[in-house]
Amino acid sequence: MSKSGSTALTTRCAVIGLGNTLRKDDGIGIIVLESLLKFPQHPQIDYLNFGIASFDLVHRMEKYELILLIDGIDAGLKPGELKIFELKDISYNLKGPALSTHEFDLKSLFELYKRFELKSKIYVAGIQIQDVSFGDSLSQPLKDRLDQIPQEISRFINKVLLTS
Repeated sequence: MSKSGSTALTTRCAVIGLGNTLRKDDGIGIIVLESLLKFPQHPQIDYLNFGIASFDLVHRMEKYELILLIDGIDAGLKPGELKIFELKDISYNLKGPALSTHEFDLKSLFELYKRFELKSKIYVAGIQIQDVSFGDSLSQPLKDRLDQIPQEISRFINKVLLTS
């Protein structure tokens, strides 16, 4: 909330990492977010680690005009492949009941987004996962792309988030 008591959009952009680092590839969103923090920071962007997202995420998202969620997805892509799309287009990208790989999945987030009529424009940087069994290391296909994925997302941030 702003000082005036309204919930007006106060910060322009947020980059939010989602995932569970105790379930192998499911932690990719957090790992990529941490990698992005090594790049030059943009003062108009907040970088947030939301781990396994909760309902608080929806309320935090109300504060931003533009949001990029980084998350592991199961969309039938090649493991380690990055797909960036708008959250409103998620129904066209779903494979099965949930796209994300943890409790509060992107499909549920989309439903809440519609229900609460959020004004934010939300993009998803989804990274195809291979293994979400318990463990703290990524599968080899994701490890092999750990240098490229943050670079691709950084280019998207510069091209789309910072020019909108």
